[in-house]
Amino acid sequence: MSVGADDYIDRMLVQKYQEEKVDNHENTESMVDPEKMMGAMNDYANTLKNMIGLRQRLNIACYAINARTARYQRSLGQN
Repeated sequence: MSVGADDYIDRMLVQKYQEEKVDNHENTESMVDPEKMMGAMNDYANTLKNMIGLRQRLNIACYAINARTARYQRSLGQN
């Protein structure tokens, strides 16, 4: 066994696929320009980072507003 399968099913799968040939991805031309892909990923990451920052600032502002406008009342059980 070339892979080291543990049980019967794994051994059968190894035997079935050990002679299979696969395409070498390094020999094929990519349909997507890597520079454009990296640019799109960078834009997405920057947008997400900005949205997280805005959400944090909004949470802080809402917390401050709620803290200022809160009205506390004594409950009946406390003196």
